[in-house]
Parts: sequence; structure tokens; C-alpha cells
Amino acid sequence: MTTTLGHAYDLAEALLSESLPRRWAHTQGVAACAKRLAPLVGDRAEALEAAAALHDVGYAPPLVVTGFHPLDGARHLRTLDAVDDRVARLVANHSFALMEAEERGLRAELADEFPLLDDLPLVDALVYCDMTTTPNGGRTTSDERVAEILGRYGEDSVVGRFIRRAAPEIHESVGRVRAAATELGVVP
Repeated sequence: MTTTLGHAYDLAEALLSESLPRRWAHTQGVAACAKRLAPLVGDRAEALEAAAALHDVGYAPPLVVTGFHPLDGARHLRTLDAVDDRVARLVANHSFALMEAEERGLRAELADEFPLLDDLPLVDALVYCDMTTTPNGGRTTSDERVAEILGRYGEDSVVGRFIRRAAPEIHESVGRVRAAATELGVVP
């Protein structure tokens, strides 16, 4: 089964646009970035864009169970016939979620239910899109995005501790995508 882009966008819009309009704006920016990166991932471009459109659905109030949006979102997506396993696993693990899961005591659950994909270019592309998009959907750098997250959540919060730990890996992912984009002449 392949997740259709139309369904991914419709689902994300239904879950986020009214209850979390700023999150919906971010999601649209992440998905637009994914569309631009299509040449970097070839035949996996549709999965990347679908995961980008769905990556934050776990914030939607009706889906919140654990309070950890990658896991809550992926669990919901897993119940839908129209969403394939690869997309659900990308959503579950986006932007080094396993590190945040560890901070929350949910590492084993996330890793067991949604194993990491063994496709570094695809994983990196989603990290790039998420971590270079502002909360309002604009473009930014990964340094500015990490700083914005720290400012919003606080250094000592669960998210703050996670993002400080993940920052070096986030920047490495972004660097790999930029290098690949440059090599292919793609403007991310």
C-alpha cells in the first residue's frame, strides 16, 4: 500500500488546521520543503512528502494519548488503511524522536512499535524539512530552529533536554541534505 498525497494532506488539514493553525502552517512549510527535495530521494519522494504532511498530527487534541506527538501520531496512522508502514515509521521517528522518547521513558515503546528506517537519505530529508521550517511555515536554519525550540520550551524541559542532545545530529543531517542538494543542483 502507498499513502496517497491527497489523503495525507486532507488528514493533516482535518486534524490541525482549526485546532492548531500555527502547527498546520508549520506542517505546510515542511511538506513544501519535502516537495522541493523530491529529486534527492527519487522514487521515495511521495513517502517523504506524505510523512512531512503527517509528521505533527500527533499534536491534534483527539490523538493525544501519551503526550509524545511522534508516537501518538504514528499510532493513529497505523490504524488507517490508507497510510503505509514506511510513512508511519517516518512520522514516529522524525527529527531524532527516539532521543526525546528516551527523555520521556518511551524509548522501548517507540523502538519496538516503529523501528527506525534503514534509509538515511529519506530520514535526513525529513529532518531537514522539519528542522529548517519555522513554526509559521517559513524557512530558517537548523541553528535558528534549535534556538527557537529551546526558547519556546526552556532549557530544562523534556523538549529542551532532548533538543540540546539532538542538535549535533540534527545539524549533521541538515548538512548531508545540503551537500546532496548542492551536488544535484537542487535548491532545498
